[in-house]
Amino acid sequence: MAENNSTDSNVQPYVPADKQMKELTFKSVTLGVILAMILGSANVYLGLKAGMTVAATFPAAVIAMAVLRVFKGNILEENIARTTASVGEALAAGAIFTIPAFVISGVWEEFDYWESTLLMLVGGVLGVLLITILRKTLVGDKSLPFPESQACTEIVKAGQGGNTGAKYVFATLGLGALIEIFKNPNGITLIKDTVKGYWQFGLSKINLVNNKAEIVKTVEQKGGFLAMSPAASPAFLGVGYIIGYRLSAITFSGGVFGWVFLMPIVMFLMYNDLSGVVASNGGDWLSIASLAYNATVKPIAVGGMLVGAFYTLFSMRKSLMEGVGKGFRDIKAAKQPGAKEVLRTEKDLSFKMVLIAVGIIILVMIGVYNIFTHSFESALLSGIVMAVAAFVFAAVAGYLVGIIGSSSNPISGLTLSTLLIAAVLMVLVGMKGDPGVTAALAVASVVCVVAGVSGDMMQDLKIGQLLGGTPWKMEVGEMIGVVFASMILIFPIILLHEANGIGSDALPAPQAGLMAMVAKGIVGGEMAWPLVIAGMFFAVALILIKSPSPMLIAVGMYLPFQTTFAIFIGGLIKYVVDKIAEKKNATKEETETVHNTGLLLASGLVAGEALVGIILAGFVGAGISLKGVFGIPEDFEGYWTLGLVVFAILAYVLIKYPLKEFMAMRNKSNK
Repeated sequence: MAENNSTDSNVQPYVPADKQMKELTFKSVTLGVILAMILGSANVYLGLKAGMTVAATFPAAVIAMAVLRVFKGNILEENIARTTASVGEALAAGAIFTIPAFVISGVWEEFDYWESTLLMLVGGVLGVLLITILRKTLVGDKSLPFPESQACTEIVKAGQGGNTGAKYVFATLGLGALIEIFKNPNGITLIKDTVKGYWQFGLSKINLVNNKAEIVKTVEQKGGFLAMSPAASPAFLGVGYIIGYRLSAITFSGGVFGWVFLMPIVMFLMYNDLSGVVASNGGDWLSIASLAYNATVKPIAVGGMLVGAFYTLFSMRKSLMEGVGKGFRDIKAAKQPGAKEVLRTEKDLSFKMVLIAVGIIILVMIGVYNIFTHSFESALLSGIVMAVAAFVFAAVAGYLVGIIGSSSNPISGLTLSTLLIAAVLMVLVGMKGDPGVTAALAVASVVCVVAGVSGDMMQDLKIGQLLGGTPWKMEVGEMIGVVFASMILIFPIILLHEANGIGSDALPAPQAGLMAMVAKGIVGGEMAWPLVIAGMFFAVALILIKSPSPMLIAVGMYLPFQTTFAIFIGGLIKYVVDKIAEKKNATKEETETVHNTGLLLASGLVAGEALVGIILAGFVGAGISLKGVFGIPEDFEGYWTLGLVVFAILAYVLIKYPLKEFMAMRNKSNK
């Protein structure tokens, strides 16, 4: 075997290997499970609305330190709580990219709790088991910088001195929640699913027969009641701040291209077709334009995402192949018995038991796929594809996290690759129609969750290595987090779907829409190919001119314009903060302080809006209007000027406090 550049023993952990401390305790696991469900639910909301998730490792670490300090927990208990908690976000990322596709594609009328939960559970557990096999190789490789793991480790170490930064997370969590309560986004319209042709896309469909749109349901009240601005979103500003100016600007450029360039052309060319529809709907051009956008520009965006995803994988081909190679070499090495006693900080779960568990899961999934497809041959094929893809992409995800961090883990591209392979194989074996679509999506769902959990877990295990955690205890913690999170995460998906309609402008779920269109297009034979192919050539053109991230540009085209605008404003705020710090000649340590403080503030904003958004979705599902609760007239639309106030408040918070911490650090060093 080609030996790693280092081994676990080359790292000097914060807690020495020969020191025994409490780790896998009731309080650490309980806190981790609670945070896994909360942070996972928050990322469900964010992913369905913005097509992005944010790593939960940092807020989970800070909250764990703050809470366990009250209960006299030690640093290794904090490590277990953070590890258990962060898996909720990873599970959510895998779930929202694929499971909503069952409903968007029409193979499910509603979400099935047990089937959805089983897909998440199997994918999560399989991800933990597979990355356990790969842990020693990846965490011991000196060529992998693990940027986010290193940053989180430093935050945890600094927190041992008393400065956890938890006040920023909790403060902005409350601020984001408060703003979401009083925000009054526009109502949404769901259109009857009766139309065929290029005007059909997701839940946003328009019937040009007799120039009349068939409106099935209008949701007038989705949020609060004072600030009439869906763009004034704490969560989206937080996302923009976290990903930074460059990536947020690229995403916004997709929105500008779609809405400001393509849509005027669409409206001009189709004016005669649309004018009658507008007249029959009270002259509401904006609503009809939104429907037309969904029917024309979104399929173009899907084509762009297809090429963008594969281009991302192609650009990482060397890293991907190295990751796969390391995985197979590590399996071979693990079979060789070691002569010396293994240190506490190097002990994993039993390799033999892990392999047996993986085998059992594969057999169980073949049975599950048989229930989905009613064909043993298709189920066996699905199980084989799932098993191979799961291992390969677990290795790939773990390796990429070591290079770029879990926030940039391209799991949608990995999942799309699996979906295409599964869909083509379903067609080759004659499994077409809804059963074939279901089988392809079921395979992709498991693999997507595997990729998400594997990447997140590898990041956590590296942090654990640096802090001195016991690997097998962390792996057990991850497993517990997966079980509890998978049992709860379908509920926020169901609530948000009932309140907003997955696939609508209010809940676009871009990755799930992509998966649904690909599965239906290949297996079901239903795809607006001219528009999709146009989008593919558009992405190719972007690649030829060396444009950054065709995938992000396509996602920006897919998302509502106000979403990309809010994300861009968040990135712009981050740009201002960085420039101010740069002008003050910030050192590397001071720059990290600014970055980490802003990251905690932004994470709190994301969690605050997301959690209240899910609660409000529950109110909508129950038919309860906040206006009625507070005695406000139902026709009161709010004040758009308050939306500007929201932007100003959020900008003030995200600029002032990172710079405040920076100046405090500088003043302290000057004394």
